[in-house]
Amino acid sequence: MLPQPGPIRALTFALLPRSLGRGLFMTVSVIYFSRSVGLSAAEVGLGLSIAAVVGLSAGLPAGRLCDVVGARTMAFATSVLTGVLLLGYAFVTGFTGFVVVASLVGFAEAAEITSRSTLVGSAVPAEERVSARAYLRVVTNVGWAVGGLAATAALAVDTRPAYLIMVYGAAAGYLLGAVLILRVPKAAPALRTAERTGPKWAVLRDRPYAVLTLLNAVLFVQHGMLQVAVPLWIDHIGAPVVMVAVINFINTAACILLQVRFSRGSNTIAGAARAQRWAGIYLTGACVLFALAAGASGWLVIGVLALGGVSHVFGELTQSAGSWGLSYELAPDDALGQYQGMYGTGQQLGTVAAPALLSTVLIAWGWPGWLLFGAVFLLAGLAVPPVARWAARTRPEPAVTAAAKL
Repeated sequence: MLPQPGPIRALTFALLPRSLGRGLFMTVSVIYFSRSVGLSAAEVGLGLSIAAVVGLSAGLPAGRLCDVVGARTMAFATSVLTGVLLLGYAFVTGFTGFVVVASLVGFAEAAEITSRSTLVGSAVPAEERVSARAYLRVVTNVGWAVGGLAATAALAVDTRPAYLIMVYGAAAGYLLGAVLILRVPKAAPALRTAERTGPKWAVLRDRPYAVLTLLNAVLFVQHGMLQVAVPLWIDHIGAPVVMVAVINFINTAACILLQVRFSRGSNTIAGAARAQRWAGIYLTGACVLFALAAGASGWLVIGVLALGGVSHVFGELTQSAGSWGLSYELAPDDALGQYQGMYGTGQQLGTVAAPALLSTVLIAWGWPGWLLFGAVFLLAGLAVPPVARWAARTRPEPAVTAAAKL
């Protein structure tokens, strides 16, 4: 289960405490803000939405700095910054302070995610990047699960000191992860002052990459579908609410057990494009099944919802694999960071838009809304291969050769 000594093992050890800490905090955060800080549900939601929007501005500059000063340096700095800023939640006493701290944390976390993504791309051989991301995603899910389980102790005690221990534990996880990042082999910065002959922001001129970023953002909305729309939909149609836990268990188990397998073949432009096409198909199937659940009852609705959860997680696994392959394979070596920043910003955009969009279309419109979103997912997935061919043709060999295989 543990990788051979080298950059992937070092990345694993660095990621695990960070994931444990995030699992601790995310499990208790909303309850802590409500019961200990005294914020209303509307204030918590608004504050986190503002923080998510602020985070959209972090990816590109963080990626550019990765290219200039080195991905390991940026990953270390942003991990330390996130850990320190998380401690700010312990001193929040009202809505204004909450918005300030949440926005700073959101910005730092977005920069840290871009830095880690770039670090994988710079530290791991090109042919192993996707499999490494898949393995590290498994580590992330295990860390979240274990951290979340540990956080139930704080929920059971339900006191401010117990919640603060979770906040401190989350900060410690990021800080320990930052120290362990220094064990990852250091690569020279992609850009040196004497070598900067091209445009400073090459990714902003890369139109096919921008289109792929937007298509991936559409497919990435599926994360919000599972977290927001499916629970609301299950309650809306009167299905057993225990199905929320069942579908989440299916998702977690599949991500841990199958992510590496579903990522095979996505380390090329052609393979990654096919994976995203399959993601669109799987997510469309999930939307159709969730729509059909509206007219089912008894064991039938349970079965239909479970199948919808399976189809959804297959879409999630292939969407992730395809996004890693395309974001790495189409990025120039001297601009890997800013390309990761662009792609990550697209995914964050999908995350920000998902709650309001999904609750409006899928819940308010009912089953026609599910079918509409299914069609959107399908069109986005089918559009990826031709756009990937376009992107590959704008690159030097061997990307042009890869375009012929799409």
